Amino acid sequence: MKTDAIIHGNLADAAAAIRRAEDAGFDGVVSVEISHDPFLPLTLGAAATERVDLITGIAVAFARNPMNAAVIANDINRLSNGRFILGLGSQIKPHITKRFSMPWSDPAARMREFVLAIRAIWESWNEGTPLAFRGDYYRHTLMTPMFDQGPSECGDPRIFVAAVGPGMTAVAGEVADGLMAHGFTTPSYLRDVTMVNLAKGLERSARSRTDVEVTIPIMSAIGRDDAEIAPKLAAVRQQLAFYGSTPAYRGVLEHHGWGDVGDELNRLSKQGEWVAMGDLITDEMLQEFAVIGDLESVSSEIRQKFGGLVDRVQMGLSDKPLKI
Repeated sequence: MKTDAIIHGNLADAAAAIRRAEDAGFDGVVSVEISHDPFLPLTLGAAATERVDLITGIAVAFARNPMNAAVIANDINRLSNGRFILGLGSQIKPHITKRFSMPWSDPAARMREFVLAIRAIWESWNEGTPLAFRGDYYRHTLMTPMFDQGPSECGDPRIFVAAVGPGMTAVAGEVADGLMAHGFTTPSYLRDVTMVNLAKGLERSARSRTDVEVTIPIMSAIGRDDAEIAPKLAAVRQQLAFYGSTPAYRGVLEHHGWGDVGDELNRLSKQGEWVAMGDLITDEMLQEFAVIGDLESVSSEIRQKFGGLVDRVQMGLSDKPLKI
């Protein structure tokens, strides 16, 4: 199982952080799109490292279009000699329409087309064929020599799709090179729901499980003793409460019989009761969603929970990766 370091924050520190992850032995680095662009840190990291995979985890697809995603992904992939992975996610409707002022419609179908459009653009560059992608959501039919990157000596970047629900998970299985499971996922939901829907997508494209990498960010509270673990545990409760308040993730709670908790979290979120929301996350829920303890015990717990289910996990950057 591969281990990837999650980074975010000051762009000036990005290259050093990614180089530190490589030196520590991580297999990859995941740059998240929260308050900063996810591509810029990986561009700096590509020039500063030689081995680690460079992954957007995620870049918001529907805030962009397939052409600009294809261009920047191919640029970073060339710069890194084939180490870039374009991790795409849909985000949720309020962010797309109210934060990015972009259209929203049938996210699974749109994501499928987004990925296929990117691949059509890369094929046009690599094969020198006319660009003629016509879909329900995207049309790319113009590629003049000035804008053509030409064939890539590194091959195409890999594309991972983030998914929680059945439709998007099946899309990942059908058209992507990897599935990025959400951190708000339990081993039971991953095994009984996610992998079943992934298999449906794989069947559509006549592929097998080995054709797709599955990765998941691990929620954790790691420390040498209770004093170090306690504040991290409180932060995990708040993070779980935040995700649990989102209707799109209610299915995970329903799977465990906690749907009513999701409804209450959603109600409190609309009132801005963010601290009170954390009190609804029980110890039982913590045990399902998170790993807690010192580095060695957490490594063992991840193997127990996710061994055979996922191919790589994502953790916060540290001086040494977990040995999983």
